[in-house]
Amino acid sequence: MISTINLEDKIKKIAKPWYPIEVARVNDQVVRMSLVKGEFHWHKHTGEDELFYVYKGSIIIQLKDQPDIALHEGEMAVIPKGAEHCPKSVEPSYVLLFEPYVLQTRGD
Repeated sequence: MISTINLEDKIKKIAKPWYPIEVARVNDQVVRMSLVKGEFHWHKHTGEDELFYVYKGSIIIQLKDQPDIALHEGEMAVIPKGAEHCPKSVEPSYVLLFEPYVLQTRGD
């Protein structure tokens, strides 16, 4: 049976910031949801792109050698593999991450 996914129910399962939960798998990809609160750490993914979609709130993705990207509800950006980045938020925000299932959340 094909089931539906309620994102508001998924939010209730998030225990703390920066610990994403799996929302769905699609082929070799996964959709994860994370609470973004404060600043993460600078990192990069050498073999995978990463898509950030802001479901609630707003975030800033800091980038090395490029202007920061501000994302608001309903907006998304793809961070290409190899791009050093550091997501942060002023307010608690919920973000969907579309990435390969094998991607380690903490980056390299």
